[in-house]
Amino acid sequence: MDRQPISREGYDKIKEEVRLLEDVEIPKITQAIADARAEGDLRENAEYHAQREAQGMTQAKINQLKSKLNECYIVDRATLPKGVVTFGSRVTVKDLSDGTVETYEFVGPGDEDYSGDVMKILTTSPLATGMMNKKIGDKVEVSVPRGKLSYEVTGINDGS
Repeated sequence: MDRQPISREGYDKIKEEVRLLEDVEIPKITQAIADARAEGDLRENAEYHAQREAQGMTQAKINQLKSKLNECYIVDRATLPKGVVTFGSRVTVKDLSDGTVETYEFVGPGDEDYSGDVMKILTTSPLATGMMNKKIGDKVEVSVPRGKLSYEVTGINDGS
């Protein structure tokens, strides 16, 4: 798999989540397992089995987050080219099928947010991949699970 760009903020956010899971959550769960074990017969101890499952799920989450960090590289947005769609660009597009205008920001892991006026979507998404290196006025056809989408890039805000 290709390495993904990530902002310093996104990297630090994921790193902090790993730290909290390792330094706070795992010790809490370990103590809860010890407390449940002290209650006696483990075969019929639902609390013990629930805490063991929570421990496994938390460790899996830690492993997943560490793997995500290993697959990323931190990008200094100031070094990226201007006037073309790149990591960190805020891109305004016109949907050529209905004329609607939408704005997206292309981000790395930890920074995605699909709830705001400007959707922050991963650079690995089909839409972002299709728009990389495009300029204002370029038309883009993007294959997505529900078919093909056609856009025209109408604006690029790359922080310049």
